[in-house]
Amino acid sequence: MTTSKKDEQVNRRDFMKTAIIAIGGVIGGAIGIPAIPYIIGPAQKQVNLDWVRLGAVSKVELNVPTLFKTTIETQTGWINAEEEFSVYVLTENGQDFSVMSNICTHLGCRVRWIPDQEGFFCPCHNAVFAKDGSVVDGPPPRPLDRFEYKVEDGVIFVKRG
Repeated sequence: MTTSKKDEQVNRRDFMKTAIIAIGGVIGGAIGIPAIPYIIGPAQKQVNLDWVRLGAVSKVELNVPTLFKTTIETQTGWINAEEEFSVYVLTENGQDFSVMSNICTHLGCRVRWIPDQEGFFCPCHNAVFAKDGSVVDGPPPRPLDRFEYKVEDGVIFVKRG
């Protein structure tokens, strides 16, 4: 059996097909391999329950809820966002603290402390909360939410979760 010279040679069309496939594979690999961690990375990040620094304990007046505001940067996937985080801190003895949310438990409106009435007032549906965060009047189903806190070197921190 004899092979013809034409069968042994690679024709131009077959060579170009092979070259294009090889070059496409190299380019696809060069782009695709680094893209995998970029796509999968944010999904693998674990949620951190960070301690948020509120401020000096000396700012908290005795028997008066004190509002602390701070800005927190969060990352969800590829989106970086800043959100305002506010809580009321109350102490009766300067040692033990209550850290309460300033969000109404009814519809999520922001409550404010009214010193003349000795209570928190929600403007959305006229809800009223006592100094300790318990419901006095209105539609809220439960007291103001509480946060875990710690004091280090005269600074109060709250666990946000």
